[in-house]
Amino acid sequence: MLPHSAGDPLPDDVAALQALVGELSAQLAEREQAVAARDRIIDTLKGQLAALRRRSFGQSSERLGRAADQLELQIEELEQHQAEQAAVPAAPKAAMPTGERTHPIRKPLPAHLPREDEELAAPYAACPGCGLALRRIGEDVSEVLEMVPARLRVRRYVRPVMACRCCGDISQAPPPPVPLPKSSAGASLLADIVLAKYDDHLPAYRQAERFAREGVEVPRSTLTDWLGRTAVLLKPLAERIAAHVLAAGKLHVDDTPVPVFAPGAGKTRTGRLWVYARDDRACGDAAAPAALYRYTPDRKGEHPQRQLAGWRGALQADGYAGFNALYEARGGDPLAIIEVACWAHVRRKFFDIHQAHKGAAAKEVLERIGRLYAVEERVRGQPAARRAAARQAEAALEITALRTQLDQLLRQVPGKSTLAEAIRYTLSRWPALTRYLADGRLEIDNNSAERAMRAVALGRKNWLFAGSHGGGEAAAVFYTLIETAKSNGHNPRLWLTRVLEAIGRERDLTDHDDLLPWAMPTEPATT
Repeated sequence: MLPHSAGDPLPDDVAALQALVGELSAQLAEREQAVAARDRIIDTLKGQLAALRRRSFGQSSERLGRAADQLELQIEELEQHQAEQAAVPAAPKAAMPTGERTHPIRKPLPAHLPREDEELAAPYAACPGCGLALRRIGEDVSEVLEMVPARLRVRRYVRPVMACRCCGDISQAPPPPVPLPKSSAGASLLADIVLAKYDDHLPAYRQAERFAREGVEVPRSTLTDWLGRTAVLLKPLAERIAAHVLAAGKLHVDDTPVPVFAPGAGKTRTGRLWVYARDDRACGDAAAPAALYRYTPDRKGEHPQRQLAGWRGALQADGYAGFNALYEARGGDPLAIIEVACWAHVRRKFFDIHQAHKGAAAKEVLERIGRLYAVEERVRGQPAARRAAARQAEAALEITALRTQLDQLLRQVPGKSTLAEAIRYTLSRWPALTRYLADGRLEIDNNSAERAMRAVALGRKNWLFAGSHGGGEAAAVFYTLIETAKSNGHNPRLWLTRVLEAIGRERDLTDHDDLLPWAMPTEPATT
């Protein structure tokens, strides 16, 4: 029997119909098996991708990042092929099998997006039977999301020159207020260029290509010049954010490598971006969240010591030895900076061991740590005193049992095993790990700082080089502004446009605290 297509007429013979149904059922079963196999592959790849993403912000992050990108591409190809197969018209089915895959329900498109109505006229306006004109009795509306390319426009400032015929006096308006004098870049364009590089991870040369597609020539060198000058303009505002961050009694800190081009040598060196995050929303504090970024040419411990000179409070960080000097007595002030460790780092070590070996010991440790996080979920957003009381009543018992378990395991497992290493790491940081129990302001982990570093880790794969140490310092300014704006609910592009417009008008930001992200009203979604 020849293959039957959707347009072919059905046979009249019952036997032929039965044979056709059997053939189509076999084709359908084969297709469903292929879809199920593809789903299993996608699920497996997504699991591997999630594991790589969890590890992609520490050591070997570049290699892991490339592996994760390859998995992303494989998943995209499989899902695209799946969509292509789904778009092929299938043979009609008499009944829906119980276990058939269902597609996700499509959510309505956001109400704040502008609508453009296009009315599709009915095929005929008069009744084909009697000839009377048809009248409208209702309508069906379907919505399709379209992309409008970024629209460039030229704003012309016309300044008439006015003269007095009698005495020769001349009057003319001053030049228009622009952020960068003697440049053709407006505030909205500069904001877009900054966000494209440091939030959308689009390097300057690719932005130049994007402009060229719109028929506008903006060389890469011009873009980098604008970025450098804009960083200088915005640095005072970034320093106002820095003052706010360093006024906190608790900070989260993290750092990540950034490749820096060495002029003349044609090679790259490894610089460092540090983040100091202030975020007390989990304990009900009304202080605005903010993130301060600093660039240094290397990872020497002297840098955080200099950056935190004069600061005192609780510092939540990983186990980097360069922080140790911060926790030592300074000038007769014992424990001016108190160390608070991160349970997420501990959990990650035992999770990797469990994934590799599926051992019961690592699983039990993970379950206990999971119960500690369950307590945190219940008290998130509550006042510090209530959080501390709940931790003492619930989490302290789990931590005591966990300590007993780890001590016992360390005596039982081989000393050079990865499990023993993870246990020793945990026990060596025990006072810092358990400090959060008694102070409701503190967090169980350092995820606030790690989240603030993800934008850097993602961007690093695209723009590759900071260009110079000056480029690294400019990146620190932009990340400080962008991430703080986001954490305060702003659309960073619109907020930055408003700030740059203010710079164009007044030039001096030293006293403009009303432009700080937490002081400026957020933009409505319709803008």
